[in-house]
Amino acid sequence: MGNDTTRDRVLGLIASAGPITASTLAHELGVTPAGVRRHLGALGLDGLITEHEPAGHHARGRGRPSKSYVATTEGQQSLATAYTSVAVDAMSFMRENGQLDQFVEAKMAELETALEEAVPADAPMSERVDALSRALADKGFATSVRPGPGGYTVQLCQGHCPIQSIAEEAPEWCEAETRVFSRILDVHVQRLSTLAGGAHVCTTTIPVATAAAKEG
Repeated sequence: MGNDTTRDRVLGLIASAGPITASTLAHELGVTPAGVRRHLGALGLDGLITEHEPAGHHARGRGRPSKSYVATTEGQQSLATAYTSVAVDAMSFMRENGQLDQFVEAKMAELETALEEAVPADAPMSERVDALSRALADKGFATSVRPGPGGYTVQLCQGHCPIQSIAEEAPEWCEAETRVFSRILDVHVQRLSTLAGGAHVCTTTIPVATAAAKEG
């Protein structure tokens, strides 16, 4: 196993289980204590981990607890980037093996189930869109709702997408998400722009007034 992979495993375990000692890391990962100490030193120099100081413990003499480590904010962000890279590679692999569409539809079915529970079926459309926006925000999307011209439409805007890197590799994700919005709201919605496509925000236009209301 390569050093880079072992380094990522060390950082990942510190991030998920820290504070954690070098001996515990070595045992859990099946790495020699010397190997773990080498990675700890490099991760510390890079600012990705730091030594954990138990509250109220300042003794440096004999008998003090073994050093334990936690991930810094930079370490957490580094891991997120590494995991994203793996996820993007997985999208490419599934496309090459004809599995991508099935995977996307399965994940969208999960999303649809979760969003349906949050969106009242019998409320006015504007309230349903607001509820959809809040439900998406709970899942890590930075969402807002803006009125469209004439009051006949609203725009659901997503200024942050937690899976943007994946969607850039697999635009099928955005297309399936749009279909989910249409089914939940029971109207035809139109995706005007996407973050994955290079826009600064994902924008979906949603009608909130019927044709009859427009004529009236």
